[in-house]
Amino acid sequence: MIRTLIIVILAAALGATILALAGEPGRATLVWLGWRADMTATAFVLATLGAALAAMLAWRLLIWAAEAPARAARAREEARRRQAQEVLTRGFLAVAAGEGSEARRLAAKAAELADETPGLVRVLAAQAAEAAEDKAAMQAAYSAMLGFPEMRQAGRRGLMQLAFAQGERELALSHAAEAYAQGRGARWAWRALFEGKLEDRDWNGALELVRGALDRKIVPPLVAERARAALLAAKAAELETSEGPKAPAQALDLTVEAAKLQPGFAPGVVMAARLLAADGKAARAAQLIEEAWKAAPHPALWLAYRDLRTDETPRARSERLAGLAALNPEARESRVLAAEAALISGDAEAARRTLSALDGEPVTARLAGLRARACFAAGAADEARVWMARGVGAAQEPDWSDLDPEGRAFAYTPADWARLAASWTESGELIHPRHERRERGLGELPDLPLSYADSAALLAAQEGAPYPVDSGVYEDDDPQGPPPAGPAPRRSRPRRRLASAQRAAK
Repeated sequence: MIRTLIIVILAAALGATILALAGEPGRATLVWLGWRADMTATAFVLATLGAALAAMLAWRLLIWAAEAPARAARAREEARRRQAQEVLTRGFLAVAAGEGSEARRLAAKAAELADETPGLVRVLAAQAAEAAEDKAAMQAAYSAMLGFPEMRQAGRRGLMQLAFAQGERELALSHAAEAYAQGRGARWAWRALFEGKLEDRDWNGALELVRGALDRKIVPPLVAERARAALLAAKAAELETSEGPKAPAQALDLTVEAAKLQPGFAPGVVMAARLLAADGKAARAAQLIEEAWKAAPHPALWLAYRDLRTDETPRARSERLAGLAALNPEARESRVLAAEAALISGDAEAARRTLSALDGEPVTARLAGLRARACFAAGAADEARVWMARGVGAAQEPDWSDLDPEGRAFAYTPADWARLAASWTESGELIHPRHERRERGLGELPDLPLSYADSAALLAAQEGAPYPVDSGVYEDDDPQGPPPAGPAPRRSRPRRRLASAQRAAK
């Protein structure tokens, strides 16, 4: 309306200006209540415009005066809203800082101010109670959320976490089940139920949960495949130890399916290969291991691949293992396997050349032991002892280097399988129960002959010779006299053997 009035005024002013400039001002007469006013047309137009403008200003002033109370109320409401937002912000910051008492004070103040955002007030109240470690207040705050549909999932999650913290597992799982049934995207509820099934060793129930989560798009297909592979392998491991007549065949089917779903899941592949070999299908077992090696080389895979044949010569075994390594030549484990294959065939120089590709990697006990074996096989006994000395203080490898070549890999308990399924599903990472429980495994250093050979020059180059050496004996005229100067000799350590040490062909 104001724009229209402005346009009319401008048009009238323009018309009056044109009349004035044209030299024909015209005449206008106004008679009102006995009064008569004669004026030019231009003056009449300008007077009319002035009167209209004055009327408009008077009208706007009247409206402004009438709206003054509403404006004051809006200003007060806006100030209250800004204060509420500030209190909420300070409250959440106090929660993040772990200041429980301050957070609860601000939550109570926000409850008085933030009428328009009751959801945020309840969330702040619950988190403030959690920061203050007030279990009763947490229970009340999260329970209050259940009365509001938009906050029901948050309330269920808080109650579930509180129940877990109090050791009430069944109550916590019931809250998770309610949330999972009501919300299509409640991944946290699915995760809690999934872990509950794993703790109960309910592999079939866990598989059903995975299928449902995939259908509802709670988990991506990759996570679902990893979960199914781990669960199928766990179920097969349970069947393998049972006494049912159909258990071995069922375990074989489950492990083969697991290997197809996730070729990089070494426990499933190794178990499938073992069961296939026992069923007289060694060729199929070899194919599964080869596919798995292409996806993710693992020490247990080549140990299982090696044991598929027990009637071959060392050279034939070496060629077969070298072929497996060639399927993924750039992988670190493939280079280690190529060196092992060369040592089996007696080609020590080839083993040393292969290991030279790992020169840039940190020295670990496993690599030091493998290099010591290669050096000793090449006739460099002194260098082999140096590598053994370096391996004594080197770090252990976190990649299953302590696997026992004579035993069964992945000899998991049901609890281990449950933890493996949870870890592999979420991150694709294998757990290592033997290492975690600090169970004793085979060492990484080889059991090489320690007969004396003159190595003064080599030791001097490596560490500096602490005493003179002559023909391999100490210079000591008095056999009963004091020991030679220098550091006290270390106690002999028990000999350790490389976890992946060469074993005679079966």
